[in-house]
Amino acid sequence: MTPGKKLRGLVAATITPMTPDGQINLSVIRQYVDYLVSEQNVKNVFVNGTTGEGLSLNVQERKQLAEEWVCQGKDKLDHVIIHVGALSLPDSQELARHAAAIGASGIAVIAPFFFKPTNKDELIAFLQKVASEAPAVPFYYYHIPPLTGVKIRVEGLLDGIKERIPTFQGVKFSDTDLLDLAQCINKNEREQFAFLYGVDEQLLTALAIGADGAVGSTYNYLGQKTNLMLQAFAKPDLALARKYQFLTGEFLNFVIKLGFGVAQTKAVMTFVSGIPMGPPRLPLVDASEEFIVKAKAKLDSIVWPDGD
Repeated sequence: MTPGKKLRGLVAATITPMTPDGQINLSVIRQYVDYLVSEQNVKNVFVNGTTGEGLSLNVQERKQLAEEWVCQGKDKLDHVIIHVGALSLPDSQELARHAAAIGASGIAVIAPFFFKPTNKDELIAFLQKVASEAPAVPFYYYHIPPLTGVKIRVEGLLDGIKERIPTFQGVKFSDTDLLDLAQCINKNEREQFAFLYGVDEQLLTALAIGADGAVGSTYNYLGQKTNLMLQAFAKPDLALARKYQFLTGEFLNFVIKLGFGVAQTKAVMTFVSGIPMGPPRLPLVDASEEFIVKAKAKLDSIVWPDGD
């Protein structure tokens, strides 16, 4: 890991590999790390988040996964961010302390989503209680209102947040409210915070606004293509960047119509990488064979600008 280096570029929201009987499968994490680095050119990961079924895992499982990613990522990955959010404040604090103890390069927390905070002060109070358990570890807020139902705008959270949470480093912004994101970036004049966008099919738009990078599930298997989009955007070659974004969107539009979630992401990653990701945990159910056949055919049919 690279201490002190600002989080930017692509961050893979990691999948939690499971055995056929539904237990976490730590044995493939080393292969997973090597695949991300060598095949996708992705050197940052976000562990135990939505894609990783983090809220469907118990505390011990989350600790085991965090330890394995930190261990296998040593000298290979730049950042291993551990999501430590939970409905229970003590569980979240325990996970934060653990992430600090194992040397994670950052922690992230979603808003509690059963008993919800109703305003920014309540939300910051919760986040502060977690962040204070890991006082030397960079802290990120994971904003995902479509799943949490907590629609407190991030722009308002930023006011004075460093005084409340000195370790605050930025936001994983998984929402389509680009006005909110733009206001956050506009306020961030000294560029002290990182804003990582979390809606993969709209990444190019977020980059144009000033996002530093992205956290997403597609970077597990389309990381190389998305990195080429980032390079095109930086040149700038916007026509080429749009081609990559449109083709990613074409695939996602196709699979979303079939029904696309964590279970289907596991299936896609399995057939693209060859690493068995296994089934999801109930209440999610396995992707159908029909989905797998159609998704693979669609992905194989796409002709990318680099010729693949």
